[in-house]
Amino acid sequence: MIKDLKDGSSANGIYLVKNCIKGVSTSSNATVYLNVILQDNSGTIEGKKWDASQEDFEKFKPGNIVRIDGQAYEYRDKLQVKILGSYLVDQDKVDLNDLIISSPIPVDLLKEDFKRYYNSVKNKDCKIILEEVFKKYFKKYIDYPAAVSNHHDFYHGLLYHSISMCKLAEQIQKLYPEANYDLLISGCLLHDIGKVIEFSGSVATKYTDEGNLLGHITIGMSIVREIADEKQIKSEVPLLLEHMILSHHGKYEYGSPVLPETIEALLLSMIDDMDSKMMTLSKAYKNVKEGERTDKIFSFDNRSFYKPHKLD
Repeated sequence: MIKDLKDGSSANGIYLVKNCIKGVSTSSNATVYLNVILQDNSGTIEGKKWDASQEDFEKFKPGNIVRIDGQAYEYRDKLQVKILGSYLVDQDKVDLNDLIISSPIPVDLLKEDFKRYYNSVKNKDCKIILEEVFKKYFKKYIDYPAAVSNHHDFYHGLLYHSISMCKLAEQIQKLYPEANYDLLISGCLLHDIGKVIEFSGSVATKYTDEGNLLGHITIGMSIVREIADEKQIKSEVPLLLEHMILSHHGKYEYGSPVLPETIEALLLSMIDDMDSKMMTLSKAYKNVKEGERTDKIFSFDNRSFYKPHKLD
């Protein structure tokens, strides 16, 4: 398993190809190489295939399953795999559960939490929108990750992220009762719904054409607007939910076309940011020993974090 690899150890095994980028070396003969992200259910690791052919590039397309012969080695304090040999593996002969990183919480428990929060919303128009959205997109909502990389980039990640946000929102709303509970919970459940169209699927996820050209924020707002029009909802609930979706990244530079201008939108953006960052840090801590530091984390301005020793 990837988590068990060490400098100098054999990396022979079956892996899912999560991503592959072709590069050209800066040496005098300028040979082609592949930078491959390999995955099993314990994590991911970067692999290098030197002197790569077009056949190798086809073999390492994202979503393929490959058997590789390779060796783990450290380069600039980061473990990588040198790919020495490889061949495609028939997906029907592999248990995908061995290759897919799944939610830390079993999906059945996440579904129970979803049902509880869904049923806790009492406002009639919020309920209509939630019902129509999840009637159409529930299967993808359960299975899809919440990111291609970084935070919640695992099977059931979108559901996990949304439920984590609901748990935070439930407690925060008790401290700030002027925020409307139904809007806040609906926003947590709906804020990333556009990702069911932005992303290609739950395995070796990549961006679709709609994802690249529109993005999940615009897609999500459009989903709510379409339902509101179809159901002829006349209250301001659709407008408020659309604003929450459009502003949930909190800042223009983070991709929000508008800034939060209601208390529910502001809380949603802060809850989303908190949960995303804490998951990123939790993943970084996973393979770091107490008293050591993580690698530099891009989303934290390339800062590394110290992992303290447990207190008595």
